[in-house]
Amino acid sequence: MPSDRPHRVVVLALDGLIPFELGIPQRIFGRARDEHGRGLYEVVTCSVRPPGPVQTDADFALLVENGPEALADADTVVVPASYELGPVYEEGTLTGELAAALARIRPGTRLVAICTGGYVLAAAGYLDGRPATTHWASAEHFQRLFPKVRVDADVLFVDDGDVLTSAGVAAGIDLCVHIVRRDHGTAVANEVARRTVVPPHRDGGQAQYIERPVPDPRQSSTAGARAWALARLQEPIQLRDMAEQEAMSVRTFTRRFREEAGISPGQWLTRQRVERARHLLEATGLSVDQVARAAGFGTAQSMRQHLQAVLGVTPTAYRRTFRAESSTARGG
Repeated sequence: MPSDRPHRVVVLALDGLIPFELGIPQRIFGRARDEHGRGLYEVVTCSVRPPGPVQTDADFALLVENGPEALADADTVVVPASYELGPVYEEGTLTGELAAALARIRPGTRLVAICTGGYVLAAAGYLDGRPATTHWASAEHFQRLFPKVRVDADVLFVDDGDVLTSAGVAAGIDLCVHIVRRDHGTAVANEVARRTVVPPHRDGGQAQYIERPVPDPRQSSTAGARAWALARLQEPIQLRDMAEQEAMSVRTFTRRFREEAGISPGQWLTRQRVERARHLLEATGLSVDQVARAAGFGTAQSMRQHLQAVLGVTPTAYRRTFRAESSTARGG
């Protein structure tokens, strides 16, 4: 997204906030740089009141130096979780103070919620009729309180274009890295993830974190099969091939894979191939046919269908977007 100034991200700090989540946008967006080392985002924190202390869920308060007027200049607004949402959490309604602050947000501003920050967006009506997620432990309550929202409790985050929501706590990192990738491509997002020492993309959804009986430690993992597959994505890979790497039956392997990754082996393979295709489209001059073969899709038509389903764009359009941004960053 070429611009004369950095994209302005405003983080709304509410009383009872979780300090870890408040720091995620600054940590992720603040590390995004173009080829010349220039920041791609400006991150500002504000509260619903004039500058002053904001209480956290820890034994300290934070001094926030911007009031709600900062929201009026935001390109993206991020609402982290809070443990003191009051009527927002209990009744699904906004306080007058919070409603007045949100009213300052310009139409078309991208809205992002981390964990139970989604309650704020839902209470304001931004999630009506839309898919969204929140922490798995709050999903049932969230759905009861906001029946117009299409809640998906299994995913790490939901990208619905101009409104994005994440599951609990660390899933906010996944969502912010995803936004960087969406805005500036895989290379920039991977560099941010590398500097933050987090995976550029986590497999599966939050369903894998819901409490279950502890698995028998004598049971085999499917990690070896995943590593084997990643080393040969360009080749045809059958489910039985992956199961054989772990000396399991297809049925046992599929069940174990879902338990560990949160998705099926087929879904996982498609995701890895889409990520490989994105990287090759951005970073190489390979033709679309060559990228399709190198990513394991076989044909350009197959790759086109998968990228359209996952990203909403064709390979050619995707390459044009990020090549154009790369050229702009270089001054070309």
